[in-house]
Amino acid sequence: MEDGAAAPVRRRGEAVSEGRQVTLHDVARAAGVSQATASRVLNGSVRNVRQENVDRVLTAAAELDYAPHLSAQAIARGSTNIAALVVSGVDDPYFSSIAAGVTQAAEAAGLIVTMAVADRSPERELQIVGTLRGMRPRVIVMTGSRVDGADARDALVEELHAYREAGGSVVLISQHDLPFHTVSIDNYGGARQLARALVGLGYRRFAVVRARTGLRTSRDRCSGFVEGVREFGIDVDERLVVEAEFSRRGGCAAARELVRRGLDGTELVFAVSDVMAIGVMTAFRDAGLAPGRDIAVAGFDDIGPAVDVVPELTSVNVPLQQVGLRATELALSDDDAPRIVPVATNVVLRASTPPR
Repeated sequence: MEDGAAAPVRRRGEAVSEGRQVTLHDVARAAGVSQATASRVLNGSVRNVRQENVDRVLTAAAELDYAPHLSAQAIARGSTNIAALVVSGVDDPYFSSIAAGVTQAAEAAGLIVTMAVADRSPERELQIVGTLRGMRPRVIVMTGSRVDGADARDALVEELHAYREAGGSVVLISQHDLPFHTVSIDNYGGARQLARALVGLGYRRFAVVRARTGLRTSRDRCSGFVEGVREFGIDVDERLVVEAEFSRRGGCAAARELVRRGLDGTELVFAVSDVMAIGVMTAFRDAGLAPGRDIAVAGFDDIGPAVDVVPELTSVNVPLQQVGLRATELALSDDDAPRIVPVATNVVLRASTPPR
């Protein structure tokens, strides 16, 4: 261009860098609509889209010379009846309660739910997401604790971004660690509230049963509880903090270890999940200790079986079915910008922690 010559007027599509393939995101941005709306228009699903937005999307696509990738179209079209749910395990009522909420919202939207189990393995989670992309679900809801230092994290983000670029939607039920919609449970705050309530009942000597430190859910709940009792000048002896598998079996093993080490006047054991707490109660009975009488026990999650055990288990209520419902509704929304939806918890005191 000659010096002093006016620069050509740039059309919306020319914001795309030369040599880069135009994506669905580019079309949505140029049209001023969400990526989900652009995907519906370009794949012919315009029943619930305003005509004004249909026209804007089609105009933007023409100006950008957008050529839909065949596999992307397949994902968008095939996603009309599949919602994928990735859970850490199927033996924990925590995940089955969330699954009930996901199923409720999915069925209301005319979707069928398919579920995969990652077994708390970041590598397995990554493998599942890669496989799901080929199954062309409309949404992916992932639930389970994030794991610190996981080598698979960056690869997982890349896989999920590619899935979203093709028109899919992602929501996590977890800590906010990945750049996607996240329904985040207040694990730290709930455990801290529980600690305050138990001190209020007269308890002063505590033990804690937790999962491995790398699991953020366990770490947050353990930290919240320990710092909650510390507000009252109470420290938890490190010798009475036992790490075990994040399961009922792990709770049993941890309680046996506490008995072996010597409870030394411990009045209450806090387990970072209800399933671990139920395992703790079982092991204490085996050792000749009556939960709720000889030693108090508290958990977290308020799963259904918490009121079926004897004595009924003190816990921190998480509205798990509503969590699954909200996550799926968020996944089906037109909101492209990553959102964090906080979920409050509340303490439920029961017979396993009678006043002292």
